[in-house]
Amino acid sequence: MKELKEYVRSIPDFPEPGIIFRDVTTILQDADGLALSIDGLRAEIKDLEYDLILGPESRGFIFGVPVAYAEHKPFIPVRKKGKLPCETVSMDYDLEYGKATIEIHKDAIKPGDRVVIVDDLIATGGTIEAITKLVESLGGEIVKIAFVMELEGLKGREKLAKYDIASLIKYEGK
Repeated sequence: MKELKEYVRSIPDFPEPGIIFRDVTTILQDADGLALSIDGLRAEIKDLEYDLILGPESRGFIFGVPVAYAEHKPFIPVRKKGKLPCETVSMDYDLEYGKATIEIHKDAIKPGDRVVIVDDLIATGGTIEAITKLVESLGGEIVKIAFVMELEGLKGREKLAKYDIASLIKYEGK
């Protein structure tokens, strides 16, 4: 079996010149790559005490749900504004070219819940920073944030410096 990094397709000059796009879909398209990613994420949280796993739409669902299933933990979805049917709390955050809003059901996290966040990629860290604020506003405690990939050149880890962060694959650039 190959290393997990070998399952990632790198596409130069996408979406603009000078950027190397790291395509996570090639991990998903290979049973061994998918197994390595899920097993790797599970290994990052194996010795932790936590109550639930949370992931943002949509790739956080893809990686978070199988981890939650394998660990027999609940999974809490974080969605784009207007996608959840019950009472929500929301958080605005900055994108490269604008703003976005994420939401979580108000009753999804109880005070004292210990939370693991799972997502595919940390770039600038803006989305996950907004999620941590939502979790903490509901009284939850972030015990770990686990990513499949990290683009170190975008310094997202700096926004999340007070949290325990793990990345299975790290790329130096953007």
